[in-house]
Amino acid sequence: MNQAASWAERSAAVVWHPCTQMQWLEEHPVHLIRAAQGAWLVDEQGRRILDAISSWWVNLWGHGHPAIVAALKDQLDQLDHVMLAGLTHQPVVELSERLSRRTGGRLGHCFYGSDGASATEMALKMSAHYWRHQGRPDKNSFIALAHGYHGETLGALGVTDIPLFRIAYAALIRGAHVIPAPDSRIPGSEARSLEALATYLAAHQGEVAALILEPLVQAAAGMVFHSPDYVQAVLACCRRHDVHVIADEIAVGFGRTGTFFAHEQSGVTPDFLCLSKGITGGFLPLSVVMTHDSIYQAFYAEGVDRAFLHSHSYTGNPLACRAALAVQQLFDETGILAINLARQARMVEQVAPLFDHPRITQGRQRGMIWACEVVDPPAHFARRFHARAWEAGVLLRPIGHTLYFMPPLNLSEDELDFLVSRTLESLEEVLA
Repeated sequence: MNQAASWAERSAAVVWHPCTQMQWLEEHPVHLIRAAQGAWLVDEQGRRILDAISSWWVNLWGHGHPAIVAALKDQLDQLDHVMLAGLTHQPVVELSERLSRRTGGRLGHCFYGSDGASATEMALKMSAHYWRHQGRPDKNSFIALAHGYHGETLGALGVTDIPLFRIAYAALIRGAHVIPAPDSRIPGSEARSLEALATYLAAHQGEVAALILEPLVQAAAGMVFHSPDYVQAVLACCRRHDVHVIADEIAVGFGRTGTFFAHEQSGVTPDFLCLSKGITGGFLPLSVVMTHDSIYQAFYAEGVDRAFLHSHSYTGNPLACRAALAVQQLFDETGILAINLARQARMVEQVAPLFDHPRITQGRQRGMIWACEVVDPPAHFARRFHARAWEAGVLLRPIGHTLYFMPPLNLSEDELDFLVSRTLESLEEVLA
């Protein structure tokens, strides 16, 4: 490799970047990040860039939070990794206990993986395998919501309804039954979705293992919101028809919607809870599926064929679990959820200039997630806006014509003002 080449050129030559058409890098080269602290990235020129999407929704507390850094440094001096088959360690036990307490003990069993798609795969397999153990092997299909996203491995793509990700691999995928998605912007959409679910389950409950949904916010669909009542009704319908509910809180858990878990707002407990992304505060990859005792007991037997035979080499990695414990401690010590609830009125005022723009419609907020739609966007809007916003000092990646913010939970008032003003500045230039 030519050492005189730029970092962007060297990266494009050897790194296949995710969610990226590599040819675009000829026009918009990647940016080298040398450091990060709090909500800010620092590029190779020393420019500070506000990370308004938490680097794909993972940095709950911003980059380099000292409490998480200290926990990891301490863990490095004790134990880096050990297999979790036949062995255990203190961080994974304590993390599992703390997560269980967050559910009031109702989801008391934690199975660990490496990333969000892994969590989806584990929950799907666990549900179908449970029904097999119950003598009902025909219950092996799934229901998903239109436009939902649950990961890009093959099993996860089976319950993902975004054509861009699925089409190329259609021959490899076993698809789910898709029901209409609820959308709080569309009157009657929740009722229509529930009617479609009830109708399908009345005819097919003997074939369906589980329904999967993202409670309250379909993130990759364009931050599409639905009500807590909808989630409650979905769970009640599935209960009546003996079908599991998988709550995918990979993106929307850990305070993003205003409560620690999104499903809390519905007053219900799913059969499976998938968590990842913010679980370690963005420091290390980790995922977990939580479930209740009756499902766990179906696998508790003498024969290995009754066990849940799924594993990852780094399952329950001690470093990742220690970072996750530090994240839990930060929630307890800072009271961030109550703080942000008290800030809601002021945050509405701060974001109002963007939502009031004549080319913006459907402005909406849930917890620390903001989204809106751009009216009549120009061609290649998302790509052009991303590039312009970067020059203005903000990292944003629109989903189609949907502009959204998902910054760290502890974003300051001044940082939110900066984010809104630079977003408006970039929007004006792109629309012009």
